[in-house]
Amino acid sequence: MNEGMHAGMLEATRLTRAGQVLEATAFIQRTLRGLLAPDAAADTTSRTTDAPLEGTFRVIDVAPLPTEVSVRGPDRSPRATEAPTIGQPPCASERTEAPSRVPRPSTRLRATLRPPWRGYGGPVSRPRPLPDRTRDVVPDGGRFLTGSYTNQAGTRTYKLYIPSGYRGQALPLVVMLHGCTQTPDDFAAGTRMNGLAEEHPCFVVYPAQASAANGSKCWNWFKATDQHRGQGEPSIIAGITRQIVSTYPVDARRVYVAGLSAGGAMAAIMGMAYPDLYAAIGIHSGLAYAVARDVPSALAAMQQGGAAPARQRDDGALGANSCPRVVPTIVFHGDRDTTVHPRNGDQVIAQWATIHAGGGPHTEAGTNPQVTVQRAQVPDGHAYTRAIYHHASGQAIMEQWLVHGAGHAWSGGSPSGSFTDPKGPDAAQEMIRFFYEHPQRETRGL
Repeated sequence: MNEGMHAGMLEATRLTRAGQVLEATAFIQRTLRGLLAPDAAADTTSRTTDAPLEGTFRVIDVAPLPTEVSVRGPDRSPRATEAPTIGQPPCASERTEAPSRVPRPSTRLRATLRPPWRGYGGPVSRPRPLPDRTRDVVPDGGRFLTGSYTNQAGTRTYKLYIPSGYRGQALPLVVMLHGCTQTPDDFAAGTRMNGLAEEHPCFVVYPAQASAANGSKCWNWFKATDQHRGQGEPSIIAGITRQIVSTYPVDARRVYVAGLSAGGAMAAIMGMAYPDLYAAIGIHSGLAYAVARDVPSALAAMQQGGAAPARQRDDGALGANSCPRVVPTIVFHGDRDTTVHPRNGDQVIAQWATIHAGGGPHTEAGTNPQVTVQRAQVPDGHAYTRAIYHHASGQAIMEQWLVHGAGHAWSGGSPSGSFTDPKGPDAAQEMIRFFYEHPQRETRGL
């Protein structure tokens, strides 16, 4: 960080602590764009802005991808109570969650933060719902149930999709984390994931972020208190997952999590903090694990990519080297994303590759993955580049899809949901395909 950036962030921090969040946001945006005048620090308190938090920027320095180189009870609806922990974590005893609650922001703070965060879900306006939206949300014969989960960190509701072909058999579970301003129904419509659950039978659960926790319903991926196992929002999402597993005959070896934007960043956190729970993860237009610790660092990471943390795993909760499993990961990102810079997709892959190369007791760890690259185009749609990372045995452990010409939107999604781009390759279909290729080798209890 150069001297000007450092000074800018110090001033922004001072303004934030003084309760002048809007002024701090404006100051950060000017600093990041290099437009801050030398004497600007002397007169920041009198300035306001209505600009979205994410701002705008040009896509630059998008590095080319490498070329080819070497429990089972009767079916019943989820209850609105806390589910007990299922067994013990396989790597280390899970620490007791510290009593906490999700505080409701003051009226003034919510009014200040809501306008900037509103644009975080994407720069495009919400499309008009089409007549077939209902079928995208609840296909014929399926059921879309409402439940909730509560622990020391708070309460979140969720929607659970049960496919029409469910007859009591064990099915995979996919956890879908929506982006800012979205809802479970909206996210289900846009991704068409419930329709895929009919084609490839599985349960799909959509946790809902509470407005009291974030005014724009963003998952708080950028808060240090929401980045660890056994606390904050990760503990709630894991609790919802375990509640579904304890209520329905879920195949515990095939539990997955995916998300868009803020939900994608939270999916990365879930993969790092709960490698024993999730067999694979999908990150669409998201960010790497723990690249931000507060709003200023979140802005910087969104606009230019964030520096990977010194500790690549949540070892503080799991126990150092207690669970070195590399969670298979599939990443989608548009190379014209002006909300979350596409460099963040590269950093997600680099972070997992670093863990992979670090070694461990599993055969796939301790080596540099080999990469092959494919390029293609959707008929009458976007071109894309797909990089596949293999371990020594030849199995793909990571995939990166860079969609050329796409912005901050779910690739291949339905226009009946928000923040979708129907012209891209079908991210939901590819994630399901990737997930089904990567079951857990063993669960040792959840």
